[in-house]
Amino acid sequence: MTKTNLADALVHGARPGGPVGKQVNWPVELGSTVVFSTLEEFETAKEARFENGTPYYGRYGNDATFSLERLLAELDGAHGATLTSSGVSAITSTLLALARPGDHLLVADNLYGNTRAFCDGLLVSMNVDIEPFDPMESIGEKIRPSTCAVMAEAPGSGTFEVCDLPEIVRQANEIGVPVVFDNTWGSPVFCNPLNLGADVVVYSGSKHLCGHSDAMLGVIAATEKYHSRIRRTVMSLGDKPGAQEVFLALRGLRTLKMRMEHQNKAGIDMASWLSDLPEVDRVLHPAFDSCPGHENWKRDFSGAAGLFSIIFKPCPEANFRAFVDALTCFGIGVSWGGYESLVLPMTSERSRNLGQGPLLRFNIGFDDLETLKADVTQALEFLQG
Repeated sequence: MTKTNLADALVHGARPGGPVGKQVNWPVELGSTVVFSTLEEFETAKEARFENGTPYYGRYGNDATFSLERLLAELDGAHGATLTSSGVSAITSTLLALARPGDHLLVADNLYGNTRAFCDGLLVSMNVDIEPFDPMESIGEKIRPSTCAVMAEAPGSGTFEVCDLPEIVRQANEIGVPVVFDNTWGSPVFCNPLNLGADVVVYSGSKHLCGHSDAMLGVIAATEKYHSRIRRTVMSLGDKPGAQEVFLALRGLRTLKMRMEHQNKAGIDMASWLSDLPEVDRVLHPAFDSCPGHENWKRDFSGAAGLFSIIFKPCPEANFRAFVDALTCFGIGVSWGGYESLVLPMTSERSRNLGQGPLLRFNIGFDDLETLKADVTQALEFLQG
């Protein structure tokens, strides 16, 4: 899909229709019970209840959810898309659909923390063999006959290295192992993992899609080979988003491209400014050539989210905490992708190998950049002690 077609799809796709007049937005579509006039109609719907567009019972979807799923499948170049109640549920449902007791699952060691926790917790208790791998190295020798999937993410959570997804796909597909890719950071605007060979793409719609930090939503978009299997798992788990979340996602998609383009520019501007501060040791941003996998980002992505990290030079922990607390325009929060600016201290095994100072993740929202820079400047006095 070209950028021009993307803009058109976001504005015109998944809109309600009508023979004469029509609203420009879907209403909040509420409903649980669906009734039928004949037993034959009911039985036909029951048989097709896992298919997009078949009303059977509220948990399986309605016109609004079906329209949103079709638009998301178009944006991702997927055979089909399935909505879930959160980004985490999109990830966990997908892995539950693919992994069985005794299987081997390869997971990148820079994945979102809740993904790793699910793998190391519930999947391990199901006797799934979880093996972490360095996403910047070859996985060929790690793939076994029992490998059920490879789970990757780019950029890495907190550390922002960008793996070579096409190469991971090539090595996995040599023996028919599917690749699952978390594309929350890039969204369909800046990256299309299925076009790069991935079999399943998952992301949190709570972030960029909805865009205003007021909804929880997950998305799974998959090729024909895996779509039905994963969708049936989601439905069997009874997981679905609420009507309000579907409405907010449909509304948020209309401005998604514009918001992503703004966050791309604002994030790079702020990261460049931070990189010149004497207190900063490193900036971890895929658009910077110092970031591992920068060339992969240039090849596979058309832009960057407003989310990145910096590593400060070594300083007392009390000073770092005082700096964070002194920020007035940046909230401290675990989410991102909304209109507000955020910071979050982060630690991981990978981050400890990147520098001796503390790591701080930034989400650049829609504040005036000069205001954000002034806020950081005044807080630096607390970092210096």
